[in-house]
Amino acid sequence: MSLAPKADQATPADLGGRHGGGGRRGGRGTDSRRRRRRVLRWSATVLAVVILGTAGAGYLYYQHLNGNLKKDDLNIGDAKDRAAKTEANAAGQTPLNILLIGSDARDSKENQKLGGARETFGAAPLADVQMLLHVSADRTNMSVVSMPRDTLVDIPKCTDPDSGEVHEALDRVMTNRSLGRGGPGCAVATWEKLTDIHIDHFMMIDFSGVVSMADAIGGVPVCVDKNIESRDSKGHGSGLKLEKGTTYVKGKQALQWLRTRYGFEDGSDLARAKAQHMYMNSMVRQLRENATLSNPGKLRSLAESATNALTVDPGLGTVAKLYDLAGELKKVPTSRITMTTMPNEYDTIQTGRVVPTDDATKLFRLVREDIALDGKDKKKTTEEKASTDPAAADGEIAVQVQNGTRTDILGPVSGRATTVAGLLADKGFTQAVADGSAAPATETTLVRYPSADLQGDAERVAKALGIPTSAVKKSTDVSGVTLVVGADWREGTAYKAPKQDDKTPKTADALNASDTKACMKVDPDFTW
Repeated sequence: MSLAPKADQATPADLGGRHGGGGRRGGRGTDSRRRRRRVLRWSATVLAVVILGTAGAGYLYYQHLNGNLKKDDLNIGDAKDRAAKTEANAAGQTPLNILLIGSDARDSKENQKLGGARETFGAAPLADVQMLLHVSADRTNMSVVSMPRDTLVDIPKCTDPDSGEVHEALDRVMTNRSLGRGGPGCAVATWEKLTDIHIDHFMMIDFSGVVSMADAIGGVPVCVDKNIESRDSKGHGSGLKLEKGTTYVKGKQALQWLRTRYGFEDGSDLARAKAQHMYMNSMVRQLRENATLSNPGKLRSLAESATNALTVDPGLGTVAKLYDLAGELKKVPTSRITMTTMPNEYDTIQTGRVVPTDDATKLFRLVREDIALDGKDKKKTTEEKASTDPAAADGEIAVQVQNGTRTDILGPVSGRATTVAGLLADKGFTQAVADGSAAPATETTLVRYPSADLQGDAERVAKALGIPTSAVKKSTDVSGVTLVVGADWREGTAYKAPKQDDKTPKTADALNASDTKACMKVDPDFTW
């Protein structure tokens, strides 16, 4: 009986040599470099999924690895509340958005031993690590945005895909609670609600998964500027104990590093996020530079550890799909990977909790619009290709005007939709009418249209008001040409497009993955 995989399944050759070739045309040195490039892959998470593609030892083993993977629904919020998919660029490429989740579940003896807190055994898990990984459409850069677990967010209604239990929406609760409300799909729904960024996939790992992956990798270098012991007089802390300088951490020690708050900087969750970024960056460099990963035994160990550690959505539910994802991720140079933390400030009501700031809104927009956070994007034209379908006469174009002038701190301008509809009527658009219903807050003024046959009409409306073509957007949320007056046009009769600031906010605390000098500052009260 043949063990050859079916057409949609990866073969051992696919898993081990899809990019390397089998010839020796370049000589031994070239072959060596090819082998090294082939195995040095990464997934930008603590999971090191990237090396899965080289670990297969045959079809049966491939099926075994597939069986290791755990799968869960991608988004379990209401379908109508999903963020719109990102449109392709001029080359037909689309970005990738992947939510990375670290679960604190005490659902096994091993996780209980590693996580402590015996009273929480079997309780609803918390998403104590949440990072949104964004890979640009052209695969030239990658951005990661961490959300502190202490962030207060609105969690949407989520339905458990297994039990059917409906978890009603919650307002202003800690973001890490989303995981326990039906699974990782609720965390995805929460992120989409907050950021309006469409999330394509998720990857989740628990305590024991972090330990096994760190062991399989062989250690990740981390740095502290003083000796540290993360333990206070009351026993609080991760237990991490390191000497000043660089140490290769693995196993339980790697988990301690990723969980440490007490002893790093101000002891906040923000400091912990910074330490996690340093770990991930070091892991990326380790996997891309360490030629010893060509060892078949180590690769097999990594494959076993990664597939056993992961819970993913069905879109990443096979080794072949993970391998394809790794192929996309490895296209991004290390020097174009940027780690950030969601800009935040302390809440004025709940002590010790944080809320997103205006800078966070800006950061989410940059990700949503596929703008590199390292500031190295080549200048892009934002003008969309004009419609070839001629517009109708101005007086025949039906336009609905909505008032989206509300902001986080200002209410909507009363009567603004009526005023702008009047401006259009004065210009000959006699079928322009104001929509009196409440409209979602919109940062910039937009003209939306539902189908290609109305694009020309929408562009004509925009031109008449001086609105740039880049603000004319196709949208299935409207039934006809719709002008949404944004917060950038709260007054006046002449629209002036605001200058776009696409610089990453300093409050995002950006860290480049190629920075080898990064070192965590230790609180003197936790040194030895």
